Amino acid sequence: METIQPINTRTFRQKMADYKKSPLSLVLFLLVTIGAIITVAVLLFLVGYILIKGVPNLKPSLFAWEYNSTNVSLMPALINTILMTLLSLIIAVPFGVFSAIYLVEYAKRGNKLVDIVRITAETLSGIPSIVYGLFGMLFFVTTLGWGMSLLSGAFTLAIMILPLVMRTTEEALKSVPDSYREGSFGLGAGRLRTVFTIVLPSAVPGILAGVILAVGRIVGETAALIYTAGTVAKVPSGADFLLDSTRTLSTHMYVLSSEALHTDAAYATAVVLLVIVVAINALSAFIAKKIAKG
Repeated sequence: METIQPINTRTFRQKMADYKKSPLSLVLFLLVTIGAIITVAVLLFLVGYILIKGVPNLKPSLFAWEYNSTNVSLMPALINTILMTLLSLIIAVPFGVFSAIYLVEYAKRGNKLVDIVRITAETLSGIPSIVYGLFGMLFFVTTLGWGMSLLSGAFTLAIMILPLVMRTTEEALKSVPDSYREGSFGLGAGRLRTVFTIVLPSAVPGILAGVILAVGRIVGETAALIYTAGTVAKVPSGADFLLDSTRTLSTHMYVLSSEALHTDAAYATAVVLLVIVVAINALSAFIAKKIAKG
C-alpha cells in the first residue's frame, strides 16, 4: 500500500510540479509566498533598524528616577505606561468579557439588539485614535473636570480597547463546543455555573489573546493620550495621583523626536518599548499554554 507523505515534507519543486497542473493555484501560491516574504522582510527591517539606531544610545542616565532636560530619562514614562495599561485593563476587561458572555450565552439568537451591538463594536474599532482623544478631552478632561490626568487617559483608552476585548472574547466563547455546555447541563448545573466553571475557563486562551492585542494598542497609543493624559514626565504621586498629568513611553518618544534635540534618546526609548511588547507577548503566550494544558 502506498504511503502518503505529509504535505510539509514535500520539496519546493514537488509543490511547483503539482501547481503547474492548475495555473490558478500556482498564481495564488506565488502571491501568498511573496506576501509572506515581504511581511517578514518588513518586520525584520523595522526591528533591525530600531535596534541598530537605539541600542548604542542606551545609557544609564536614561533610567534615572527623575526626568530633566539633561538626562531625558524614560523611567517616569515607563512607570506611567505600566500604570496606564493596568488601569485601562481594569476598566475595560470586565465590561468587555461580561458583555460578550451576555451576547453569546444569554441573548436569544436573532436578537436585533445583539446585531446592533456587534455592528457598533466593529464601527468603534475603525475610528481613528485622535477622535477618541478629542472625545476624551471634551468629556473626561473638560466636562467631568478631571483635567489632563492618568484617569482621563485610562478611561479614554478603555473605551478604545473595549470593542476589541468584547469581540475577541465573543469569538473565544463561540469556539467552545456546545457539547461542553450540554454535558454540564446534563449533570444538573445551571447556566451561570456552566458559564463560569466550564465555558469561560475553556475560552481563556482566546480571551487572553484579545487582552494581548489590547495591551499592544495601549502601549503604542500616542494621539489619544496627548489630549487626555498630557505630556508631563513625572510619576503620579499623592492621594489624588489619578488626577496627575502623565507621559507614557510612546508620548515620551513622540515629544523627544518632535523637539529634534534628543533623537538618539527617542530611538533608545523605542528599543525599550519594543522589548516590553515582546516580553508581554512571550509571557502571555506562556500563560496561555499553561492554562490550555491545565
